[in-house]
Formats: sequence, structure tokens, C-alpha cells
Amino acid sequence: MSRDDQDVAEPDRLEGAPHPREQFAFFGHREGEEAFLEGLRSGRLHHAWLIGGAQGIGKATLAYRVARAVLDPHKSDDRAVSSLDVSADTNVARQVAALSHPNFSVLRRAPATDKKGPSATIPVDAVRKALGMFGSTAADGGYRVCIVDSAEDLTISSANALLKVIEEPPPRSLFLIVSHAPQRVLPTIRSRCRRLLLRPLEDQDIKAAIASLGSPWTDVPRDLVDQALRYGEGSVRRTLELLDAEKVAFIDQVTRLLNGLPKTDTKQVLALAEALSRRDADDSYELALETVQRWVSERLHERAGLGASRLAPLVEVCEKIGRSAREIDVFNLDRRPFILTMFDDLADAVRRAA
Repeated sequence: MSRDDQDVAEPDRLEGAPHPREQFAFFGHREGEEAFLEGLRSGRLHHAWLIGGAQGIGKATLAYRVARAVLDPHKSDDRAVSSLDVSADTNVARQVAALSHPNFSVLRRAPATDKKGPSATIPVDAVRKALGMFGSTAADGGYRVCIVDSAEDLTISSANALLKVIEEPPPRSLFLIVSHAPQRVLPTIRSRCRRLLLRPLEDQDIKAAIASLGSPWTDVPRDLVDQALRYGEGSVRRTLELLDAEKVAFIDQVTRLLNGLPKTDTKQVLALAEALSRRDADDSYELALETVQRWVSERLHERAGLGASRLAPLVEVCEKIGRSAREIDVFNLDRRPFILTMFDDLADAVRRAA
């Protein structure tokens, strides 16, 4: 598989930041890295891994890091290997970055072209083509590696095509399946994978990751970085997306309304509903929904000791908001009634969960 044109926006790249396959700095997740190192040292590296965790915390970066190390014959055959580091100057690193290594394939959504936009899924034909690499022995007798980024983009047909190869893996094959919601991955795929759950990053790791990116990210005022970290949920990507004073101010506004529940500032809620109903408010609307979902998740976590019955109202309203939001998108309905009802339902849920 050849690398896409540099001028083409890739759906799995954050604008202004290096793609995970080009990122050689690595922060946090030492336990995850050690799991792969143990497999290499023992010579019994499991053939399929499901790397799960929130979006933007480094799952794909780890997968490409593992791929470089495994495809490097000096590291993959070193029983005393202590790090997955591979220099960016090596042939292996350059070939992985260019998606041109003969023993390496990546399953992902296709970037946009002049004639059509980026694909929404990973089609079955793309899976079959990429997995054709496993039909023959690696030229150098080494590993063959396939990264799936991400499992959520697989269709039922493409997931089943992947499953067939994972069920009967060729010798020295490695599948690294990235997933933002591993519990939703096809159960038959999950059962054949070693599961590795990566946790959200600590603030110091996120700051170090931002520092590694250089300008313009390192030019952002420190106080804005600290504000973005509050809402970044341990994700580098999410924190980078929030390095915007207006976005942080908007999240603060919505969070204040939520923190006031079950009391509702009707005037402010009406103003918010009106603002989010405008045609140019798509980004703010999505940000508001994300803020609500995060707020409810935090309340559930804080009150976990109260028991399922006490928390049921919050869970139910969260599910209702998700269903209603999907209907708004599908049928292009007015957002104002939805926003007003959402705050009423949240207020009622908070009262019932008190």
C-alpha cells in the first residue's frame, strides 16, 4: 500500500499535527508497551491485539510504534529488547511512514480524492486486498503486520473478512486492531485477540506531547492549555482541539448551566437553544452535546457508590439524549425544542438521583 499524496487530507490525521505513523515521541502507556516487549522477549508474541481506549490517547501511535519494532529484524529477534524505539532514520521507519513496507498493511478509511470525499467505512474489498499480503511468506522470513484503525470503521462484511485471517493466522503474523469502543467489536474478533486497554493520559504526559509538536502548538498561552486540559479527558487529540479560547469559554458556559441543576436558568437556556439552532452553529451544537455527555459521565462516576437504582435516571436521560440527537440529525429537525427538553429532563434526573 502506497502512501497517500501529502496534499490530501487524511481522515485519521488531526490537521496541524503529525500522523501517528510519523510520530516517534511516545508518552505514557508504559504498561502497554511492556506487554509487547514481553512478547518479543519470550518469542511468543500473540498474533492479534485489540488496543482499546478513548480517542486521541495514543492507541494508533502505539500500534505504529509496535509495527516498526516488529518489522525491524534486529529488534524482533532480540530476546533482551528493552524498548520499542526505532530511529526515524532507519529504512523500516521510513517505509512504515510511507506505507510502502512490503510486509506491512493498514486498514483505514480512504482519504478524499478530487472526485469524492473520504470514505465513511473500510469496505470489504479493501480488507481482502490488504490481507492478500498474508497469503505468502514474508520475503525476509520476518513478521507481517496489519494495523486496523479503527475497528469502528469496519462493516459487517469487512469485519468477517478480517476474522477469517485472524482465526487461522499464518506464522509470524501480527494484527493490531485499534478501537475506541472495544466492547462493540465483533465478539468473534474480540475472543481471538489479546485485549490491551489504554487509560487516559496524565496532564504531564499531554503537556509533553504538545511540547513535542513544536510551533504553533507550543505558542499557545499556558493558561489556555491548562483550561483545555480540564476538558480534554486525558486525550492529546481532544486537548489540541480545545486550544481555542472561544471553545473553552463555551464549554464553561454550558457546564455552569449543568452544575446549577436541578435549578434551571430559563433565560440562559432559551438563549443557548436559540444560538444552537442557527445553521452556522453545527460545531457549537456538537460541542454542547459532548459537554453534556461528559458532565453526566462525571456525575455517574462521582456517585458510583449510590447503587444502580439511584443512578438509573441519569443513565436513562443520557440514552434519551443520544437517541433524540440522532433523530435531529437524520430528519434535520429544529434543535430548539430538543435543547429545552434536554435541560428539563436533566433537571428531573438530577432530582430523582439526589
